[in-house]
Amino acid sequence: MSARLWLRGVSHRYLEAADPALSDLSLRVEPGELVAFLGPSGCGKTTALKIIAGLVRPESGDVLVDGRSVLGVPPERRGAAMVFQKPLLFPHMSVEENVGFGLRMRGVPRDDAGRRVREALRRVHMDGFIARPPDQLSGGQQQRVALARALVTEPRLLLLDEPLSALDAGLRAEMRTLVRDLQLEGGYTTVFVTHDQEEAVVLADRIALLFDGGLRMYDRPEAFYERPASRRVAEFFGAVNFIRGRAANGAVETPLGRLRIARTAPPGNVTLTIRPEAVRLDPADGGGENSFPARVTETAYLGTRIACSLDAAGVELRVSLPPHARLRKGDRVIARLPAGSLWALQD
Repeated sequence: MSARLWLRGVSHRYLEAADPALSDLSLRVEPGELVAFLGPSGCGKTTALKIIAGLVRPESGDVLVDGRSVLGVPPERRGAAMVFQKPLLFPHMSVEENVGFGLRMRGVPRDDAGRRVREALRRVHMDGFIARPPDQLSGGQQQRVALARALVTEPRLLLLDEPLSALDAGLRAEMRTLVRDLQLEGGYTTVFVTHDQEEAVVLADRIALLFDGGLRMYDRPEAFYERPASRRVAEFFGAVNFIRGRAANGAVETPLGRLRIARTAPPGNVTLTIRPEAVRLDPADGGGENSFPARVTETAYLGTRIACSLDAAGVELRVSLPPHARLRKGDRVIARLPAGSLWALQD
């Protein structure tokens, strides 16, 4: 049965470190949910995972599983299984022996252990490699075995510390699908650490974005694109369009004119952001709400899309267009910013 995880005010500082690795981290992970801890190197995401696993004891705060503190519970009794960036397989053991090691340590009867090992290997599509030693496996195959070793213990918490980062792009995409399928099939409460934004978006039910040891936003993946909590969050998720203005009465006065926004912002100074793919280019004689003239300053063909830069009243805007778009530097266009795609960030 999957567990409910609660981090409550967790803080930690490593010896001689100037800044804390984690500062007052609080969040809940619901049973069966997959949450990605996302952020740049050094943001505290792996420290948080090790604290959940019991490998690091926080300086303050608490870790609760189904409402009970586990700070005094040793790692092997927390009902958690951890998969690291490197598979860390025993080189002198076969695939079968590696996967069954944890069961042997728990005293699981041989017949039961053998059945569970074979089932775990079947689930990760490695049942045909049961007698192989690790040095005869590819990197992706080794990571599948590491996953099977974690799953065979039937964990209540599955903790994954950048397990796909060492794989090439094609194999990483394949393994993402496998991880998500296994998580959904088993209903594991899962925390997945990654620095890869795309990986977090593809895998996670919710994303916990950390900067400098602090939680900056915790929400569903689409929220990070549509309603980021701050400019820094928006920039981390690839936002490049920022327009300064002053909000009042459901609109924002900007250098581009009065722009209506669908979600009302409190009166005062704001910064509007809009994704490049949401900007619309209308015919030169077009117009309408949130429209204004602009000049094309740059275009770049990128195969699946055209990246275009505009200048409008001194404001630079980036636009993502279909590959068949026909625009050249110097062209005059009418740009439109749909009200539903504009999001106001508080200054």
